[in-house]
Amino acid sequence: MRVGVVTFPGSLDDRDAQRAVRAAGAEPVALWHGDADLHGVDAVVLPGGFSYGDYLRCGAIARFAPVMDRLVPAAQGGLPVLGICNGFQVLCESHLLPGALIRNDHRKFVCRDQRLRIENASTAWTGDYAAGQEIVVPLKNGEGGYVADERTLDALEAEGRVVARYLGDNPNGSYRDIAGVSNERGNVVGLMPHPEHAVEPGFGPTTDGLAFFTSVLHQVVSA
Repeated sequence: MRVGVVTFPGSLDDRDAQRAVRAAGAEPVALWHGDADLHGVDAVVLPGGFSYGDYLRCGAIARFAPVMDRLVPAAQGGLPVLGICNGFQVLCESHLLPGALIRNDHRKFVCRDQRLRIENASTAWTGDYAAGQEIVVPLKNGEGGYVADERTLDALEAEGRVVARYLGDNPNGSYRDIAGVSNERGNVVGLMPHPEHAVEPGFGPTTDGLAFFTSVLHQVVSA
């Protein structure tokens, strides 16, 4: 299985995402923001960082990268896509996911190990978890507050599209403690914390993040 990891100018977690893909047993494929195609990958990760320097808004310019011209329709057609941190912002700007990510309510950058609860274990990226499972992965963001109107939030809750929720103190003011959401089909997931930094013993607080990457492998193999 081949998983593409997109590098935008300003990406800084792309190599970590590639390592996580490899640790899960898949082949990472480096995709460049200017690529005109997806090179036949089976899934795609949009990594964390500061694409295009976060000018205008986080993810606002990356949304118009040539690779996104191929990725958006592919995701709409069922290609598994995971957006982590800045990648989550790009997915919202691309309207593949609802809502938006805004500046943390305390106006400070946060970097810490974060407790999460997996709310939906039926997406392409969470199938190896159990619903209600608690995990710990790193979190690092300055604009990680997830917001949406009440109607959208109610729909996400009712449809089971809240993928993960913060436990303990809310780190950034995200509405309803939401840490990640999915599209209706469950193939597109956006997550503000960083599972790719928790996949190997000794290189993170836990190995709890690895199941995001093994999940998609199992999903594609069994499809």
